[in-house]
Amino acid sequence: MSVSLDVLVTPTGDELGAQQIEIPDGWQQGRGVFGGFVLAALVRAMERAISDPSRKLRAMTASIAAPVLAQRSSVTTTILRAGAGLTAATASLSQDGAVCAHAIGTFAKDRSVDLEGWQRLEPPALGDWRAAEVIPVGPPLGPVFAPHFEFRPVSGFPFSGGAPVAEGWVRAKDPSEARDGAYIAALVDAWWPCALVASSAPRPTATIAFTLEIVGDFVGLDPDAPLYHRAHSAACAGGYAIETRELWGHDGRLVAVNHQTFAIIK
Repeated sequence: MSVSLDVLVTPTGDELGAQQIEIPDGWQQGRGVFGGFVLAALVRAMERAISDPSRKLRAMTASIAAPVLAQRSSVTTTILRAGAGLTAATASLSQDGAVCAHAIGTFAKDRSVDLEGWQRLEPPALGDWRAAEVIPVGPPLGPVFAPHFEFRPVSGFPFSGGAPVAEGWVRAKDPSEARDGAYIAALVDAWWPCALVASSAPRPTATIAFTLEIVGDFVGLDPDAPLYHRAHSAACAGGYAIETRELWGHDGRLVAVNHQTFAIIK
């Protein structure tokens, strides 16, 4: 029986202190575990420590300092401050006594303000996601974790030597019912880096810095529909590439914006 992504990334143990997570085999990206899995686990650990579903993840900054291996790991959380409507927290994932990943998250309640709001980022031409062909991604050319996700690329195919941009539909094959900050953190990291689109052959890359801003929710969206991924890399130098990613709902709403720094390993 398969275990959902939501269950896999949820730590157990004391919500206010040390938590544990058993990272299973089959989620690797190279030697380490897929970064989206690690980031989702850090989000879920902070959510458990805060223990207030009304305070949703609004922003997170994280660093993956070393490869996270598929093994039992400890996650330590700290509440930096809990105000009337906003909580700031940190989470660190350690293996064999060494910190491998660290995140700081801002969780806050919805605010009732007299402001219309805006979305000035031009949405992509979405079309019907069902019309986009599913492309199998996985070993030997793709990472081990990729078969846990469904990819429907529209542009920016890996190893094509094209411009460093990528677009298409993506969803987890077994996400469970949760469509929250942890799910978004995993989904926004699932797509291949734009650096691999610009490359003419496979090469290892790794996320070393990650920032996520969540601006939309899933209310009114088809829960079975994928989100639209749009990404571009503005610069690559010295063996590092910076990349901006977006996730969009099928109705044209912006769900999240993500900034990453990738190390081009060789």
